[in-house]
Amino acid sequence: MLRLPRFKYLRPKSAREAADMARELGAKAMFVAGGTDLFPKLKRRQFEVEALIGLDFLDSRIEAGFVGAGATLAAASGDPQLPAGYAEAAGLVSSPPLRNAGTIGGNLCVDTRCNYYDMPYEWRKAIGYCLKKDGDICLVAPSSPRCWAVSSSDTAPMAIALDATVVLAGPDGEREAPVASLYRDDGIAYMAKKPEEIVTALRLPRVPGARSAYVKLRRRGSIDFPIAGAAVWVRMDGDTVAACRIALSAVASHPLEAPAAAAFLVGRRLDAETVTAAAELAAKPAKPLDNADLSHFWRKRMVRVVVEQAIAAATGANGSTVKLSTA
Repeated sequence: MLRLPRFKYLRPKSAREAADMARELGAKAMFVAGGTDLFPKLKRRQFEVEALIGLDFLDSRIEAGFVGAGATLAAASGDPQLPAGYAEAAGLVSSPPLRNAGTIGGNLCVDTRCNYYDMPYEWRKAIGYCLKKDGDICLVAPSSPRCWAVSSSDTAPMAIALDATVVLAGPDGEREAPVASLYRDDGIAYMAKKPEEIVTALRLPRVPGARSAYVKLRRRGSIDFPIAGAAVWVRMDGDTVAACRIALSAVASHPLEAPAAAAFLVGRRLDAETVTAAAELAAKPAKPLDNADLSHFWRKRMVRVVVEQAIAAATGANGSTVKLSTA
């Protein structure tokens, strides 16, 4: 049985105090809220820390246009005040017990994943480790100088499609930033915020008449991380698309936006041909590699399908009839 390593658990009373602790301890400490991703990785020795800084002081309120970072995924998934696509994305994370513990802030910051990285220590030692932890070569792309672990958050691409912002608290105060600016296309340094900054809230703009949807592809109907996902936000003017945003999950080291596909839809009516063409455009920048569940060639083809289904779910347009595991 895998056991947690020994560590100190620190309980600051505010975000400012937690940020000060993080700045002082540096790489020796990590933040923890629900811990649904962090604790298994500590057991597998993917992280080595001396202290965990608890974030149980975080706001857990959910209001129209506002979600405290301490709100659980379960609470967000069932709240009618939130955009439908965001509630769907929160409700598709993992399984009911983990959604009861996992938080909105935690899912936005969840670590990137890879078949060569998310394994027990002895397994990783036997293959010589990987670039993301203890090694010097990316086993997915040995000739590449970077890590290709994939972003696997369900709520991040939906928040980006909704043009959401986050409130970040650090030792020097608070700032607000677009959710899209949180991420870098790097499997190791995937977060662009400062290490000591804490996500304290998510703000979701309210746009009258706008609709949204999230479609997730995974092997099973629960537990699994996405192997492809599509978040769509759209505002219609009659039967014509007036504005649109599309973001993808699990096809890059960051939530991948598809601006060409979104721009293609604007000003058009959503018939089957238009939806298919937009989905093809959205799939072009997706570059899944052989580091997640199922074949990366098949996952690449399925990006088009999840985009079609997300557009159809958001707008009622005719999309693909391929059955995905989304519940």
